[in-house]
Amino acid sequence: MAKAMLIDVSKCTGCRACQVACKQWNELPAEETTNRGTYENPPDLSYNTWTKVIFKETVNNGTLRWLFRKHQCMHCTDASCVEACAPKALQRHPTLGFVTYDPSRCSGCGYCVESCPFHVPRMRYSLASGMGKMGKCSFCFDRVSNGYEPACAKACPTGAIEFGERSELITKGKERVEVLRDAHPDVNLYGENEMGGLHMMYVLDERPEVYDLPVDPQMPASAIAHDIIKPVGIGLAIAAGGAMLLNAMIARERIVAEEEGKSAKE
Repeated sequence: MAKAMLIDVSKCTGCRACQVACKQWNELPAEETTNRGTYENPPDLSYNTWTKVIFKETVNNGTLRWLFRKHQCMHCTDASCVEACAPKALQRHPTLGFVTYDPSRCSGCGYCVESCPFHVPRMRYSLASGMGKMGKCSFCFDRVSNGYEPACAKACPTGAIEFGERSELITKGKERVEVLRDAHPDVNLYGENEMGGLHMMYVLDERPEVYDLPVDPQMPASAIAHDIIKPVGIGLAIAAGGAMLLNAMIARERIVAEEEGKSAKE
């Protein structure tokens, strides 16, 4: 039942149709950018940019290669952002498997940004209030929950992005690895086991670090600490609330007693 996407970088042409489809479907505004001497644009993910294609140039034996990788939330099974999120704005879907996000519950604490080993979540802060909100890929939950594929997968003209049952995509990914092995000795399937299993997996024709992916991503200690601290914080908040209520009751009784004393003297 768990869903996933498999991204075969060997089929990606860098057309960025996935970027446009993500913007259109989620009604995200465009970014104001400048020419930085590369076709890669915008330069990074943001509150309003949830997916982008990374362009990399490599030279092997004097031959120039352009490498392309779609970058977005990896929707980890053991998601450190979920562990770090105190208001539970981020949660792992119990059947579909990917990470859902409820912006109305986001407190703007930024712990998800600190804890993500893939550096995906992005914050936007209000100059007026100073409060923040996070933005990231939603796995097109509104589409997937109604039986449709994510917008990026729908728009991909080369079939580099495939959506389906996670277990089936793992099998397809391994088969594709074997097809590419002769031409690309370092080919690998990335995401089968990382972070408990990713729901954005890749067939990489080079080592993960070549594509700016951590070889062995781990849940940061800060996320684990936040998960431990959360119950303590909740307990302290309850205790503080109880103390305030008790003080209010005592103060009320004192005021009533004083008023009754004044009335008796009169």
